[in-house]
This record gives sequence, C-alpha cells and structure tokens, in this order.
Amino acid sequence: MVHEYRSQLRLSPNSNEEDMGLLLAPRLAYFAAVARHEHVTRAAAEMGVPQSTLSRAMVRLEQDLGVSLFARRGRTVSLTPAGRRFLTAAERALAEVERAADTVRADADPTAGRVAFGFLHTMGSETVPGLIRAFRVDHPRIRFTLVQNYGEAMIERLRAGDLDLCLTSPVPDAPDLVARRLDEQRLRLVVPDDHRLAGRKRVRLAEAADETFVTLEPGYGLRRITDDLCAEAGFKPRVAFEGEEAETLRGLVAAGLGVALLPPPAVPRPGVVELTVTAPRAVREIGVAWLDGHPDTAPVAAFKKFLLSRRGHLLPKEPAAPLLSEEPAARRLPEEPSPPQ
Repeated sequence: MVHEYRSQLRLSPNSNEEDMGLLLAPRLAYFAAVARHEHVTRAAAEMGVPQSTLSRAMVRLEQDLGVSLFARRGRTVSLTPAGRRFLTAAERALAEVERAADTVRADADPTAGRVAFGFLHTMGSETVPGLIRAFRVDHPRIRFTLVQNYGEAMIERLRAGDLDLCLTSPVPDAPDLVARRLDEQRLRLVVPDDHRLAGRKRVRLAEAADETFVTLEPGYGLRRITDDLCAEAGFKPRVAFEGEEAETLRGLVAAGLGVALLPPPAVPRPGVVELTVTAPRAVREIGVAWLDGHPDTAPVAAFKKFLLSRRGHLLPKEPAAPLLSEEPAARRLPEEPSPPQ
C-alpha cells in the first residue's frame, strides 16, 4: 500500500501543494553556499549558476518557508536567527546525502563493491562458504552482506530491496522474479539408530506413514516439500515438533522424538540412520532468484554469473553413508535398474 503524505508546513501560492521535502531538496546546496560565503555572487560562482538564478532561488525558498533566512545589504547577506537554525539542519541533510552517495558508489565498485546475498539455513555450513571462497579467488575485494533465512522470508527481502540475490528452494515461480534452477539435492528419511527401519539402506516413504515426524515450521520450503512428498506417498504426516533448523531436527530424531525428511548433513551425526527414499522421488531443487527488471551493479552481475556457472555442481558431494546390512532377503526391496551401458 502506498501512503500519500502532504506536508502541513506553510507553502507559497505557487507551490501547488508539493511535498515540502521535495520542494526544498534542490535548494539546500544553494542555500548552504550563500550562507557559507555571505555573498550571492561568490556563491553563484562556486555553484556554477548565474547570480540571478541563485537570488531567485533564495527568495522562493524564503517564500515557501514563510520566514526570512537572510538579512540583505546589496549582494552581501548574513543569516538571521532562523537562517542559522535552518543552516544547521541543511548541512546535516547534505552531509547525509553525500554519505549515501559515497556508500552506493562504493557498493557498485567493480572490484570492491558489495553483494547482498541470502541463502537457506541448510546451505550455510558448507555450500555458501565454499561458493564465496571460490568466487573470491578472482574477486578478492568484493564484500558480502549475508542473510540466512527460510525461503519465503528471503523472497520478501528480495522484493523489499534488501537482497540482490538469494539461494532458495523450492525455486520460486512469480511474475516479478527471475529464477534459475542450479542443482537438486536428495532428501533422506532420517530415523533413530534403534528404529525398526534402521537396518535398511532404502525405504519407500509410504512405509513411514504411521511414524511421527519432526519438521520445519510452515513457510519453510523444506516443510512444503515434506508435506507434498508425504501426500504423494498417500498420507499426511503426524507432526510432533516444528523447528527452524535441520540439525535441530536431526538431534530430535536421535532422541527418538520422530523421523524426518532432511537433506544430507555436512558431517554424519551419531544416533541416526539416513535412508535413501526410493518412492516417491525425494529431492529438492535449489535455485537462485532475483528481481526482474532491476539493473545489477558490477559486483552483483559478477556473482550472478558465477552462480549460474555452477549449475549442476552447486552442492558439495554428499558424505559417504555408513555401511549397513540389507534387510532380510524375503523383505528386500527391488533394486533400481542399472542404466544401459
């Protein structure tokens, strides 16, 4: 929603009820120059404008404010008490604008600029540090502002202008966004190491229909994927706990609170067994998203190109799963067919 704001300050008859901030902004530098020199001609020379233009601007400024800012003696002027108070505020405003200009110029610097990058919690321990490390080999001075959050929150911050790019899952499909699929990650059914399924290597998700699940909270992409996969397997999961971190869920699985569908851990965790899900196909797609139609600074463009170049090998290799005995032959699941040679 856009809120319209109208200044209640006194305006001149010719101002057409403009917002006072917009009205004053172009004149603040002129005013500060006249106040600094106490001479209209010298101020006009500094600003590179005709003396008559500067004089008219100061008269109009006083009319719009409804107060006298200067006491005039020919082309020499001095500030009134109101003018001195206004100068203090004008100098603060101009300094703030200059600082903002310096910041955005620095952020856009091709060699030492800034990238605001968001990513999922599960990408933070290994994937994102590895990406940044590889990128900085060729761009050692580029700076990052990093935001770790769940998918929907990052998309909101992308739309708000807080992020340039975000690494998320599922890959969003929205008219105001551009999204590119980069990789996919297998999800595993994680069970306690003393669970009835713990001696298996593979499992159909339907075999966990009677289990209690620990999941991420609604709004997280992995929660949506979990719900969708369970629905595809023919059941709705009974949820014992909803959290914010995948590794917290692994710990709760190890404590026997339930089972979980999770991406592989950065390092194997004791107390749990991670089973390959054979049906339905349990994967999540990882993609990068940005706002459509927004021009990139040079650092953002470079990092975006780098991410797109990692398509198909964005994620680190999964750690080798511990060797487990197969289930008894009478209950063994059929192996997936080998690809043709």
